Amino acid sequence: MPTQLTFKGDKKSSKSKKRKAPSSSLDTPEDASLVAVTTISNATGKDAPTASLAIEDDDSWVSVDAPTDLAGPVILVLPLDPPACIASDANGTVFAMEVENMVDKNPDTSEPHDVRQVWVATRIAGLGEGVVSLKGGHGRYLGVDKFGILSATKEAIGPEEQLSVLPSPDTPGMFAVQTQRDKFLSISSSSVSNKKSTGPTSTEIRGDADSIDFNSTLRLRMQARFKPRNKANKEARAREKVSRKELEEAVGRRLEDDEVRKLKRARREGNFHEMILDTRVKGKHDKFASS
Repeated sequence: MPTQLTFKGDKKSSKSKKRKAPSSSLDTPEDASLVAVTTISNATGKDAPTASLAIEDDDSWVSVDAPTDLAGPVILVLPLDPPACIASDANGTVFAMEVENMVDKNPDTSEPHDVRQVWVATRIAGLGEGVVSLKGGHGRYLGVDKFGILSATKEAIGPEEQLSVLPSPDTPGMFAVQTQRDKFLSISSSSVSNKKSTGPTSTEIRGDADSIDFNSTLRLRMQARFKPRNKANKEARAREKVSRKELEEAVGRRLEDDEVRKLKRARREGNFHEMILDTRVKGKHDKFASS
C-alpha cells in the first residue's frame, strides 16, 4: 500500500518509539532519497519493521532549470487544464493524477500530495547528460515499451527505463522526455482536443510521439535540497560563516568592529587570507606607533 508523503506544514505524529531503518534499505542514492520523502514499510508482514526518516532542512519544491539539476524526488507535470502529473499505482499502471498543491492554480508551483506522484530521479553514468531513471514510490522504474505504452513494473534498469530529459526548444523552463527509441512522452491528442475529456482521468499518456510539441512538453519540479545549485549555495554560506572569536584568533589580537566587518566581507569575496595578513601588519604598525 502507498504511504503518505511528508510535506512542509504537516503535523508530526507523536510516536513514543522510533525505529531505525535497516541498512539494506539505503544501499543506493535513489533508495535514500525515496525514504527521505516517504515512510517505507517492509512488505514481509504486518510485524515487519518500518523505516521513517524526517525530511532534512529544506522540504520545499522548486522548478528544474536544466536536465543536469535532476536528482532525488521529482514530479512530472503534464500540459493539462487542470494541471496533472504522471503517477503510478502498486500494479505499475501509469496514469495522470490531478495536482492539488499549487499557489493560485499556477502549475509552476506544483507540489505532490500523494506518494504515487513522486519519482526518484537518478542519473545513469556513461550515457550522457540528462539521461536518468525514474523510480516510483513502489520501488519500480518508469519504462516505455516498443508500442509506446508506459508502465512501472521493472525492478531493474534496462534500455526501456533509460530516459533522456531535453530542454524544450520553444518554451523556456519546459522539458521533453525521450525514450531510447527516440520517441517522446506525450499526452494523447484525443484527450486534448475533446473539450469534455480534458481532465486527468481521461488522459492517456504515451511514449511514441515523433517530435517535441505542446503535448510532449512537461514541467519538472524537484525538492529544493537536492538541486545542485542550492547545495553549492548552502556549502558556500557555511564557509562564509565565521565568528568574531575565530577572526581574533587568526589575527592574534582584539579587533575593532570595522575590522570584523572587513574580514567577513573578504571571506565572502575570496580574499580572506590576504586581508588577515594586512590586518596583522596594521596591528603591528599601530603597536609601534603607540610606543
